[in-house]
Amino acid sequence: QVQLVESGGGLVQAGGSLRLSCAASGRTFSGTVMGWFRQAPGKEREFVATITWSAGNTYYTDSVKGRFTISRDNAKNMVYLQMNSLKPEDTAVYYCAAANGGSGWWLRQGGAYAYWGQGTQVTVSS
Repeated sequence: QVQLVESGGGLVQAGGSLRLSCAASGRTFSGTVMGWFRQAPGKEREFVATITWSAGNTYYTDSVKGRFTISRDNAKNMVYLQMNSLKPEDTAVYYCAAANGGSGWWLRQGGAYAYWGQGTQVTVSS
């Protein structure tokens, strides 16, 4: 089992920045692929970003490319999502998730991830 706890959400004005953190505990963090997803009110959960164990590969949904950066510190069992130039449409509950492996298209799907955090609210005002 892997336990994931997100933090860092809040209310920010459009154009501002937030940094989300995800702390992982439980079984070894080694080899896991970590991802961020989000769900806005009335919408389906959507993929935001993912990062492989070695951080050699990162993937982003098109709407956040150039604005968001996913990173990880394996020594601390932490994953981060730096969000810059935030827009009102970024408003959502953001979830951290862990997968045992995978690549490409599959890592953009929620089904690839076995473990999920409880979510943290991000609200961007216009």
